[in-house]
Amino acid sequence: MIMRRFIRQLGAAALAGATVLMASCGFKEDQVALKLAHTLDQQHSVHRAMVFMDERLRELSGDTMRIDIYSGGQLGSERELIELLQIGSLAMTKVSASPMEGFVPEMKIFNLPYVFRDSDHFWNVLQSDIGKDLLLACERARLRGLGYLDAGSRSFYMNDVAVQTPADLNGQKIRVQNSQTAIKMVNALGGAATPVSWGELYTALQQGVVNGAENNPPSFYLSKHYEVSKYYTLDEHTYVPDLLLISTEVWNKLEPQQQAWLNQAVEEAVAYQRKLWQESTEESLAAVKAAGVEVIYPDKQPFIDAVKPLHDSYSGTEVGELLEQIKAIN
Repeated sequence: MIMRRFIRQLGAAALAGATVLMASCGFKEDQVALKLAHTLDQQHSVHRAMVFMDERLRELSGDTMRIDIYSGGQLGSERELIELLQIGSLAMTKVSASPMEGFVPEMKIFNLPYVFRDSDHFWNVLQSDIGKDLLLACERARLRGLGYLDAGSRSFYMNDVAVQTPADLNGQKIRVQNSQTAIKMVNALGGAATPVSWGELYTALQQGVVNGAENNPPSFYLSKHYEVSKYYTLDEHTYVPDLLLISTEVWNKLEPQQQAWLNQAVEEAVAYQRKLWQESTEESLAAVKAAGVEVIYPDKQPFIDAVKPLHDSYSGTEVGELLEQIKAIN
């Protein structure tokens, strides 16, 4: 398995690295090409925002820079893409903040449940010094955080159980991302956390390997998981942003003006994606309801009470201090 992964990464690195900062046939000789790969499909708001980012970068740079986008996991999983960035064989990627805790421990704050009171509080934190410092912390892993993309809030969806309270999760196998904090979160709520890769989740739900999962409305809809899971409980336990990352090796090769153009294109794309995300969320909820999914709006307080011991377990740690700072933000 290690050899297969090495061969896959070697092939991806060859493809990604070939034109990270070089011109390609048919393009201007002095045009800087940045390879960007992600695992989402082309309908997703993130991909559409990346296309917009490429268009804006071309305009801002006078067509001297461009972004070549590889969607749908063509170059590997999120972890594999991060590793390609670390060695400079890929310029940019989008990754969920959830698995980033394996590279930047402070990122586990996003996997803790009920850290953020609502969407406004969440974005106030991301735009504060706390959010900026978390992006800068990525540099310790040879990654530079360029910005946050909206991934909404995550909620539980189940095959056969209508979750109204944490007690309804008892004994239920719930798919989580590969994050120790996410595992602790589901276990604290009474479920049996079961890491499953995103690409294998539909089959796992269909075959009963897991009884449910948790994610945001657009992902629930676009993945077609609503075909199997007929109960969606909007408990909104976590707000986990997506991160737009660039390899520090690639970033440091860009001239200051090129960095400025890229930063502006990112800033505009982030604002555009947030608008698309809101539209996509509303459309997705309407679509799954039309498909027969029961959408449940539970009392969140019992869920918040159930995870208090998990919050308390971080008292006196760096994450615990960060948690207190976030709670203090309006």
